[in-house]
Amino acid sequence: MNNDANDLKNKSSHASPAEHRRFRVLGLFQEFAHAEASSGIVLMLCVIVAIVWANSPFGSSYYDLWHLHFAVGIGDSVFDKPLEYWINDGLMVIFFFVVGLEIKREVIAGELASPRRAMLPIMAAVGGMVVPAAIFLWFNLGEPGQRGWGIPMATDIAFTLGVMAVLGSRVPTPIKVFLTALAIVDDIGAVLVIAIFYTSDISLMALGIAAVFVLLLIAANRLGIRSTLVYILLAAGGLWPAFILSGVHPTVAGVIAAFTIPVRRRIDSAQFTNLSRVYIDEFDQASDDGESVLVNEEQVSLMRSIERTALGAQSPLQRFESTLHPYTVFGIMPLFALANAGVAISADLSSLVEEPLAQGVALGLIVGKPLGIMLFSVVAVRLGLAALPSRVHWTHVLGAGCLAGIGFTMSLFIANLALGGTELLENAKVSILVGSLLAGVLGWMVFQFAPRFGSSEGD
Repeated sequence: MNNDANDLKNKSSHASPAEHRRFRVLGLFQEFAHAEASSGIVLMLCVIVAIVWANSPFGSSYYDLWHLHFAVGIGDSVFDKPLEYWINDGLMVIFFFVVGLEIKREVIAGELASPRRAMLPIMAAVGGMVVPAAIFLWFNLGEPGQRGWGIPMATDIAFTLGVMAVLGSRVPTPIKVFLTALAIVDDIGAVLVIAIFYTSDISLMALGIAAVFVLLLIAANRLGIRSTLVYILLAAGGLWPAFILSGVHPTVAGVIAAFTIPVRRRIDSAQFTNLSRVYIDEFDQASDDGESVLVNEEQVSLMRSIERTALGAQSPLQRFESTLHPYTVFGIMPLFALANAGVAISADLSSLVEEPLAQGVALGLIVGKPLGIMLFSVVAVRLGLAALPSRVHWTHVLGAGCLAGIGFTMSLFIANLALGGTELLENAKVSILVGSLLAGVLGWMVFQFAPRFGSSEGD
């Protein structure tokens, strides 16, 4: 990761203005990828802790902890739910909110902004969802686990980027960008699947209330309101509770709220540069004679003006994303993993392999993901709908498809929705863990044998 960043820095020093913008975007991607890769390590540690804890002599305490009840309310109106619910239906709303912000950013200014550039990851993502779901249904159509067809459709970008970080230069930067964009489209598919197929009885009145808060969020955007507090109050105080009562899973509220967050800045780049220079010049002029440990009051005022200027030069979307992303990847996702990855593994795993549910989940992730991504990518390129990035080989795309089979976080989330309350859930969790592990190993092996980036033209 660091070598990639240094290469970008060296190249950008000799680049044209247009190339500078491109290198700046790639530099931001490197920062994003580094954070996601680091969080993958934390996630893995939480998975190990959860599995060891659940299978230890203290295993009962693991399950007891997540079923502890916490209540909030005023007077007779009390909302009493177990800790597991507050994580899966509460904190994960913030996770989906950040996912929504990332989707909006990619559509407006990222890899999904250009139709031709976006077509390859879009087509690959569609294949990576359709084929695994079809493989799952091949084994489970008419079976008790049929409802879990959405489980192998997911990609865990944190784990995936973590493996790519270990592989280092063997994974070309264009493939990292491709896989990240693919995962964003994958997230859109997962949100749609959750909203349409994994909902309980619908309350039209609650949905109507939710619609009112969506309109208020859109109105705040149109009126040019840039205060993040306004959007927090409308989303957390109105939209989320309405979705809880509606029957639609509340995490969908996070994505919808994200789409209403403004992307326009109050101060453009030229204004920011000019104002900052004025304040910095005044700051220098206001300095006391000699060196002082403390700045004077005039300098403090100017520093605050610079802070306000910097704040105005960022859109609310950027402020939300930069603030919440570290808490999401290093806090919410590891906590979700800790609460959901713990499963008691029986000594007889051979019987699990024979179950249709386990076969559908594992083969969907290990075989379905790379097969679907490769098949749809080849079709898109051959039909002229998309182009393979320069000097990238099809072997790299195959490796990316294998790594996309690391479903984990989203797969566990969908498994809870599809199979929660049934004895099949534990089997699904084991299958997700095994399938994701084997997909990661397979992807690592493919990249070990893949040509070095730029050795010849991919075709």
